[in-house]
Amino acid sequence: MPKLGVEQLDLAGQRVFLRVDFNVPLKDGRVSDDTRIVAALSTVQHCLKAGAAVVLASHLGRPKGKPDPASSLRPVAERLGELLGQPVPLAPDCVGPETEALARALGPGQVLLLENLRFHAEEEANDEAFARGLAALAGVYVNDAFAAAHRAHASIEAITRFLSPAAAGLLMSRELAALGRIFEQPQRPVIALLGGAKVSDKLPLVQSLLDRVDGLLLGGGMAFTFLASLGHGVGRSLLEPHRIEAARAALDHARARGVKVRLPVDVVAARGVGSREGIRTVGIREIPADLMGLDIGPATVLQFSEALKGAATVVWNGPMGVFEQEPFAAGTVQVGRAVVGCGAFSVIGGGDTIAAAQAAGVTGKIGYISTAGGAFLEFLEGRVLPGVAALNDAP
Repeated sequence: MPKLGVEQLDLAGQRVFLRVDFNVPLKDGRVSDDTRIVAALSTVQHCLKAGAAVVLASHLGRPKGKPDPASSLRPVAERLGELLGQPVPLAPDCVGPETEALARALGPGQVLLLENLRFHAEEEANDEAFARGLAALAGVYVNDAFAAAHRAHASIEAITRFLSPAAAGLLMSRELAALGRIFEQPQRPVIALLGGAKVSDKLPLVQSLLDRVDGLLLGGGMAFTFLASLGHGVGRSLLEPHRIEAARAALDHARARGVKVRLPVDVVAARGVGSREGIRTVGIREIPADLMGLDIGPATVLQFSEALKGAATVVWNGPMGVFEQEPFAAGTVQVGRAVVGCGAFSVIGGGDTIAAAQAAGVTGKIGYISTAGGAFLEFLEGRVLPGVAALNDAP
């Protein structure tokens, strides 16, 4: 069911509890990358223009359930104030009488940022009493933190038992619409491009996608476990022996469903990530015992690019190799360019994949970029996300 959106609410005179994802990197007491803050601005500004007061809530880092000055949201309040062009005071806590008084004092068009939710262990425990304390700060709940929607935390799930209506923010709605477009009525053929290091991180995703896509391209370190399941030697390449049977079963499932799975046919191999000597391109049947595959080779790039040409929808998650190191970046860069060059509607997600798209210079041509990591993967796996399920359905 589509979810109730913030734009469907009458917010005039309301106090809005807006759950955002301000889990941003800090350096020397300042925000070093404000991408996630900027992403939430449209929802914050919508609420303010509609005549609401806004109580913002977020986590930052892993303070382990107790106050930690290094994880304070003060730098975030300062940067948000600069972006909004108005003061954004930081509450001393996210619950309690003093914070409640600050929230009640807010007038229309004003903003208050709560201190780090994870300064309380009750947040990650999805504690009802803590959630009730958060709910006391406002009269309407809006969640714009899709990146945290896979967590059943108090500010994400339990709070909706005490605060209604519960609506999706503009960013959340855009995420759900883009990802829903992949599965509900996608333009076909649908091709998934998966990479990254560990096959154990991606096996549930592979198994889910096999029931939804028309083709699957597998690269990165995870591909070697699939290659080993077919009897190939992989040298010193990344391998998860305890996942070989599961990888073989996934390939059998793909054959049964008629889904074409493409694996690397050649790799760029070296003695290690830091090695610059003896780098060579070899076929997958010829990987020397003392070398490891660190990127897909040119023949694989060509095959993957040809497979993408027929796609109408492409889902990409994970690099094709150790793209952060220049000798092993070509496969990721060239396949990334093939993703946007095929003319399909493309969706990418996860920090490494976004970085890979940036390395390929294609971020401006991607159909939709999800900043979420775990939530993006769990959505693609077909799991119910607690933060989405907790929101009211659209009328």
